Amino acid sequence: MLFAVHCLDHADGLPRRLANYDAHKAYLSAGAVKTIISGPLVADDGETMIGSLFVFEADKIDDVIAFNNDDPFAHANVWRQVDINPFLKRVDNR
Repeated sequence: MLFAVHCLDHADGLPRRLANYDAHKAYLSAGAVKTIISGPLVADDGETMIGSLFVFEADKIDDVIAFNNDDPFAHANVWRQVDINPFLKRVDNR
């Protein structure tokens, strides 16, 4: 099953995000759930990172919650809000 994970950073989260960026990327690539797509959400300037968006594949939502809670960004308190929802892919134009 697919799950969409939408995370918004704390207003002061960018320095913590940047300091933990390599650990976060390594964590995703070696993860207990499969990352289908991921990337930062950005501000209107198109550059400043303000959050994260993921689509994960996992057997159950509890696996995604646990995986997300163990992310280096979560440990560094980068995100102020995290929403996790089951996701049904209808279109994939890649």
